[in-house]
Amino acid sequence: MPFLRGNLGFQRFSVAGFEADQFADEHIEILAQHAAGNFETGSTENVQIGFLGGEHLFDQEFELSKNVINDAVHCSVRIDTNQIPAAHRAAWLQIELAGIAKDSETGVITKAQRKEAKEAVEQRCESEAATGKYRKMQQFPLLWDYQNELLYFGGSVGTAGRHCIDLLERAFGLELRHLGAGSIAQQWAIDNDLYGEVDDLQPLDFLTGQTRGDNTWANEHSQAPDFLGNEFMLWLWWTLAHQSDTIQLVDGSEVTVMLAKTLSLECPQGESGKETISAECPVQLPEAMQAIRSGKLPRKSGMTIVREGRQFDLVLQAESMGISGAKIHLEDDEEFEDDDRIDAIRLLSETTDLMFQTYCDRRTGQEWKQDLQQIGQWLSATESPAQKAAA
Repeated sequence: MPFLRGNLGFQRFSVAGFEADQFADEHIEILAQHAAGNFETGSTENVQIGFLGGEHLFDQEFELSKNVINDAVHCSVRIDTNQIPAAHRAAWLQIELAGIAKDSETGVITKAQRKEAKEAVEQRCESEAATGKYRKMQQFPLLWDYQNELLYFGGSVGTAGRHCIDLLERAFGLELRHLGAGSIAQQWAIDNDLYGEVDDLQPLDFLTGQTRGDNTWANEHSQAPDFLGNEFMLWLWWTLAHQSDTIQLVDGSEVTVMLAKTLSLECPQGESGKETISAECPVQLPEAMQAIRSGKLPRKSGMTIVREGRQFDLVLQAESMGISGAKIHLEDDEEFEDDDRIDAIRLLSETTDLMFQTYCDRRTGQEWKQDLQQIGQWLSATESPAQKAAA
């Protein structure tokens, strides 16, 4: 089962509307009723979505003891498509038209003949689709955490994600909301009576300390301040470089952090492009410092975090707060059951949220002016700390 083995990658959604006290047989029955493969079709445009038991691509077996682990439902969603590639359609149409032109005395294809050719192609598409050779199956793991009212979706927030979320909402009567940086900040603000303060925040130019326009990658249909995710990563970079690699979080606990392996940056105005750096510690390289001093912002960073005695390696995406390539480190003699794995995922999720919320607390607090001034001085320096040390 994907969430129980190997590296982790997921986006998160808040879950509302589930009124049961715990997962029970009735919920397992809902999974079975909406199992993948229950509705076969030869349609050329059909998309079928259904649940899987989680073991493999054809697992239609659901059981309470198998699919409910540590107050969390573990299963998968399979998306079946049966679509003829556009290139095939275009080629078949050209073949039909070429045959008509060859048989014509004038070589000119009439409007009626072109219509006949298109109809012939549609018939061929239906015949080819019925064979099943164009059917594709994609599997995406799900972990529905009852304790924290969270859904972990093992894929990106795109078309596949929307299909999976729609299935869950229809089957269980839920309301799911993607937890990106902006929505996490808004919920934190509501919980701490700071919604007005967060709502007033605007994207910052850290070099000048002034507000600026939206990032070019911003979702124009969303009012959530996802830009705070990019700012958080830059603040985290500065904090680790100039204060400490151990950060006190807003709940009073501590986390130790190191940025490592990979770093992706992009110009928020779309003027100086993108840059991806791979190295053991990319933030210490001159090209990384040059990138942020030219105005680029981090969009994705690899990191190692340690909290409550548990170490994780992961890559965090700034705006979506999505996690990829996450590895849970274990002691050599540690016994690690499925229940422990679920608890570790919860700890990882909580820790990244607390790190980001700590930034939101600084961003809306009295200390922010001083932080912003010091970050600006850091970015305006002609040499990086590593370069000065080498000199």
